[in-house]
Amino acid sequence: MSQGWHCLHLYYRIDAGALARLSEAARAEGARQVAEALTPGRDGGPERMQAFAVSGHRADLGAMLLDPDPLKLDAVHQAIRASALGPALAPAASFVSITEVSEYVPTVEQYSERLRLDGLSPDDPAFTARVRAYEQRLPMMNQQRLYPDMPNWPVHCFYPMNKIRDPRANWYELPFSERSALMAEHATSGIKFAGKVSQLITASTGFDDWEWGVTLWSRAPDYIKEIVYTMRFDRASARYAEFGSFYVGYIMPPEQLLAHLRLA
Repeated sequence: MSQGWHCLHLYYRIDAGALARLSEAARAEGARQVAEALTPGRDGGPERMQAFAVSGHRADLGAMLLDPDPLKLDAVHQAIRASALGPALAPAASFVSITEVSEYVPTVEQYSERLRLDGLSPDDPAFTARVRAYEQRLPMMNQQRLYPDMPNWPVHCFYPMNKIRDPRANWYELPFSERSALMAEHATSGIKFAGKVSQLITASTGFDDWEWGVTLWSRAPDYIKEIVYTMRFDRASARYAEFGSFYVGYIMPPEQLLAHLRLA
């Protein structure tokens, strides 16, 4: 791509019957192969990768992958499928998307205009200081959106979402200025969780059945509930959003993950 990375979320469910039919040698070799495929930083692997145990019945094992090359991401799925454990790991869900800088992230000029509309005079030294600080932060924020690092926090949550096209609440019929204001309110709610929750929005229009994928990393499980609940009261969410299934997992090194799942 001209900028940004490809992103892939993968989820597998353990087929207990297929697992029982594998020999001990096949299980051991399969566990080694899957652990190798999911090892972050390995030669030839994706730029970013995390694996996690998934809570609930929808899946058992999950992984999130990021790389400039979409085939490197698919290669991880193919390695798991082709491993000796492959027959016992049934695909449960996947999500294909790309990283992006949202159109609602204000430029320096748009940020300056917002300050002015909020009543801060351009002649005020505080105005100049805030604009300068934003101008310095913006490149780093956009770098993280396009080429994100994955926090080393224990909780991983993913869900897809759309903006609705209901005749009484059609997001795509709103003027950009109104959409931008609603998203600014939404962002303000999320900032309250800085240091507790890290968020990455990836774009999936044309890549998957939903328009965006939302990935949350958290220091504690209850923060996931708090941020999702809090942000649902924003008009951008309460009136114009719909959500798919939520997947919550706990990040582990591959060998520990396979032992937890009784696959090793």
